[in-house]
Amino acid sequence: MDTAASTGLTFRDATDGDVDALVALIESAYRGESSRGGWTTEADILEGRRTDPEGVLAVVEAPDSRLLTVERDGALVACCQLEHRGDHAYFGMFAVSPDLQGGGLGKVIIAEAERTARETWGITEMHMTVISVREDLIAWYERRGYRRTGRMTPFPYGDERFGIPQRDDLQFELLVKPLV
Repeated sequence: MDTAASTGLTFRDATDGDVDALVALIESAYRGESSRGGWTTEADILEGRRTDPEGVLAVVEAPDSRLLTVERDGALVACCQLEHRGDHAYFGMFAVSPDLQGGGLGKVIIAEAERTARETWGITEMHMTVISVREDLIAWYERRGYRRTGRMTPFPYGDERFGIPQRDDLQFELLVKPLV
């Protein structure tokens, strides 16, 4: 049985008309008080916005990118970005509605994203970057088969499009998973 179908989820590519709802979802999952209802909040390490309509629209319109929306009973409950980058795909902009986090929905979505990337582009590896101090989130990805590489890139301090850091030790770590 199709895992997505068995969970009552519908996956589709985002359109321009989804942008405002996607921004609201992403913000609710990571920033501000609403994000504290789930476990993926970044509210203690970053303030300000996580994304904006222009950033989401750029992902929707990029030629080698897909922004998957996930709906249950017609309501937007999650999203994730897939971007084809040569021999691998990049997984990002992953958000699950805070009131649905912790119930297994994320596992289903990431598995579907991996399947989609493998079938769409024939890639054999998924990459993502995670803020290195997010140990709980990194551990979750490790349980899904991702491995830490130790390869770090600096956090864009001073660029408020990525948020306003509340600490001075933020950086991104590359996580990788073979898709076989």
